[in-house]
Amino acid sequence: MTSAIKQGGKLSCSSMDSHGPHTSLIHGLPDEIAILCLVRVPRRYHNALRCVSKRWRALLSSEEWHSCRKRNNLDESWVYVICRGTGIKCYVLAPDPPTRSLKIMQVMEPPCSPREGISIETLDRRLFLLGGCSWLKDANDEVFCYDASSNCWSSVAPMPTARCYFVSAALDKKLYITGGLGLTDKSPNSWDIYDPATNSWCAHKNPMLTPDIVKFVSLDGELVTVHKAAWNRMYFAGIYDPLCRTWRGTENEIALCWSGSTVVVDGTLYMLEQSLGTKLMMWQKETKEWIMLGRLSDKLTRPPCELVGIGRKIYIIGKGLSIVTIDLDTVRADGFLVSSSTGPLVEHDFPPERCRVISI
Repeated sequence: MTSAIKQGGKLSCSSMDSHGPHTSLIHGLPDEIAILCLVRVPRRYHNALRCVSKRWRALLSSEEWHSCRKRNNLDESWVYVICRGTGIKCYVLAPDPPTRSLKIMQVMEPPCSPREGISIETLDRRLFLLGGCSWLKDANDEVFCYDASSNCWSSVAPMPTARCYFVSAALDKKLYITGGLGLTDKSPNSWDIYDPATNSWCAHKNPMLTPDIVKFVSLDGELVTVHKAAWNRMYFAGIYDPLCRTWRGTENEIALCWSGSTVVVDGTLYMLEQSLGTKLMMWQKETKEWIMLGRLSDKLTRPPCELVGIGRKIYIIGKGLSIVTIDLDTVRADGFLVSSSTGPLVEHDFPPERCRVISI
């Protein structure tokens, strides 16, 4: 199923069905009241709502719908997990309050299923799958977009440089990518920026003239870049300011997150250190150092793992979609972590490759 990406902008009730006579969303109710009723329907039933009529389908894709749900604290966050087995599967998980964990809501097979080395990012209500390669095809430049508000896949503008196994991040409503395999001599340290408002890419050379970037972290409205030095195999960090379009150096201690999964919750950076046991670490901005919040059992986390944050909770997703939930409001200074866990949600033991969150 394919469709063009819909551009932003408020969609009023009167414009939801420009073809044909006007009909009420719910018979006997003004549209304003009908919308206030419909936005209270849980997200798991939204696919059914889209099947009622064209007006309802247009409503669920409109900015008015999403603004109303957010304004009334009704928006729900779901986790999109990419796993690889014989192909790529995208598991959609939602918080499950009775178990304090996540449960599977949907399983999708993206258009780029046979590929490896893809990257995924989210912007607003859209999930982007970028690049990748296969045994039969080298690195490619294709980009696919899943619009969660309409439940449709589409193709968007291709990347300027074909890549696989590369670095990506979302910041200030734009996508940033760099590094990876498939680069040519003309683009050894290139990085590209995608603007969904214009559905276009802008290609750049790395202005820091540094070795390849191995990790992006979006933090405090800036992009923390982790670099690997070829001459001594050490890691160091830089910061890109998208407003000034400038780079500057920063404390290299933050570069210790190069190998671990990271997540930002309420402006604070957390990392799952998995080299010598599993530890949850927090970046202290004041002292410029990593501190350990606590240790976790590998039998529960089932590494390698990915991190996602919803509200004040961090979900650690391991092999087989095993889930460990940590409530940050219960973390104690003595390193004691209060967590809950659930066993694998699927039979296979494939590890998660990437996890992202979309709120509707």
